Amino acid sequence: MTAISENLTPMAHAAQNHCFGCGQANPTGLQLEFLLAADESVVCLVSVAGAFQGPTGYVHGGIIATMLDETMSKAVRAHGLTAMTRHMEVDYRRPVPSDTPIRIEGRLLRSEGRKHWTEARILDAGGTALALGKGLFIEVRPR
Repeated sequence: MTAISENLTPMAHAAQNHCFGCGQANPTGLQLEFLLAADESVVCLVSVAGAFQGPTGYVHGGIIATMLDETMSKAVRAHGLTAMTRHMEVDYRRPVPSDTPIRIEGRLLRSEGRKHWTEARILDAGGTALALGKGLFIEVRPR
């Protein structure tokens, strides 16, 4: 699937965002770009560079966790909220290949006050789940 065939809308990012996961102004980061689906879930279509590998040909486990964390954070942001990770679980199902197109999906499951429960998954081109994440995010409100 492609962003056009699914009618996905790009999510806006700050021009000088230096976030390791999504910051376009961070030359050493992942520079993940997120798209918003009609159901308010988020999607990232990416091929992770070999510079982020652990075992040869595969993405490092810490980078996999980072991508899931970033996707869950964006799932909360898709609802107009800013939140930070409180707790996160990762289920590494299969190796995630580097330099190969993958799909990352995330969604907000439920909210209770400032608490927001999320999930994300990394899929290969055939739709097989390679890694799954669940998280609890706490909303950060302006002072």
